[in-house]
Amino acid sequence: MDAIAAGSSAPQAPAGAAAPGRGKVLAWGLWDWGSAAFNAVATTFVFTRYITSDSFGSNASTSAALGFALGAAGLLVAITAPVTGQRTDASARRKLWLAVNTVIVVVMLALMAFVQPDPAFFWFGIALLAIGTVFYELASVNYNAMLSQVSTPRNVGKVSGFGWSMGYFGGIVLLLILLILFIPPFGILGLDSATGVRVAMAAAAVWFLLSALPVLIAVPENRPDGDPVKIGLAASYAKLFRDIARLWREARHTVYFLIASAVFRDGLTGVFTFGGVLAAGTFGFTASEVILFGIAANIVAGIATVSSGALDDRFGAKPLIVVSLVGLIVCGTAVFFLHGGGQTMFWIFGLLLCLFVGPAQSASRTFLARVIPPGREGEVFGLYATTGRAATFIAPTLFGIFVALGGAQYWGILAIVLVLLIGLLLLLPVKAPQPVPKG
Repeated sequence: MDAIAAGSSAPQAPAGAAAPGRGKVLAWGLWDWGSAAFNAVATTFVFTRYITSDSFGSNASTSAALGFALGAAGLLVAITAPVTGQRTDASARRKLWLAVNTVIVVVMLALMAFVQPDPAFFWFGIALLAIGTVFYELASVNYNAMLSQVSTPRNVGKVSGFGWSMGYFGGIVLLLILLILFIPPFGILGLDSATGVRVAMAAAAVWFLLSALPVLIAVPENRPDGDPVKIGLAASYAKLFRDIARLWREARHTVYFLIASAVFRDGLTGVFTFGGVLAAGTFGFTASEVILFGIAANIVAGIATVSSGALDDRFGAKPLIVVSLVGLIVCGTAVFFLHGGGQTMFWIFGLLLCLFVGPAQSASRTFLARVIPPGREGEVFGLYATTGRAATFIAPTLFGIFVALGGAQYWGILAIVLVLLIGLLLLLPVKAPQPVPKG
């Protein structure tokens, strides 16, 4: 899923260069396939639902704590991630740090299996989730940067889309496996709900580890032009600010879009991050029902994203993003006001939300591709990834604040709607490129 934001400051192969073999592309995409263990299982449909259940306290207090913890993790990512890719590119250690960060995430997933359904284990579980989030984002920086090693300028969009789709399909397959084996009432192993979740987390850790091995084996370490160099932390941030200042002078509306997209993409992430939590805490979904919803959500999002490509080509990316954000705001507001309507309301408007998430993400990338000054693709897509990560604390923090102030979990829905609305308002003044007419 993160493949949509895959941008690297490293130069890509020349247009006439031979495309890397399909084996390397598949190996790269399998990391995204495996990342569903953290995205879909840990942060969305299984562990966050478990850690905010009644076993750990009131869902209002646990949900607020979850929001604040993920907000703190996002703030740490904002401080560290912007220069992580830049430094690993320059030192030729991109794959090494992908391996290190991935292993840490796998360890966090495995340790989640030891979180007992007891309030005494709550902060242990929250800490594992927050630490895993930080290192998952840092791993994603290196993973996304490797896109330039498995693609050429002629097929970079296709390869990126392949990786993104692998994330969706990996989530569907893994959730189905966990549901069939471990989660009652479907789990054929006959485990109770808490035990099923804990065993599922151990299985998710193995899933991610095995899926990450191919890219570490098949794709070589990056080789920058000239000898590897060490860049000081201060120098890394200085270069980042110079790149932004230069872009501000030469392509101001591109900067406007980077800011707007950072905000609304954080809202899009919030839809999935807190979707499972809300399904369980506010709408009474069981563990198995949350996973079934997750499978349906991934299917709807995947189909809608693929189908939206033709609309993007015909009408342009900005209209598609605007319509998607408006749809998300309307559906999110409906979920808030109709929360008393039970599971039926969540199924209807929750899946409608998923209908708009993928197209907004996909069109965001194509919009940027059309406004990038010639020859600046690597730099600007790198900033696209950077600004997206710099805003990852906004939705979780506001979610925690709204839940704390409102005194009930469902108030967090308004926080996500607010982030999406701010992103939409920031997007509206941005000048949009016209779609290229088909000859």
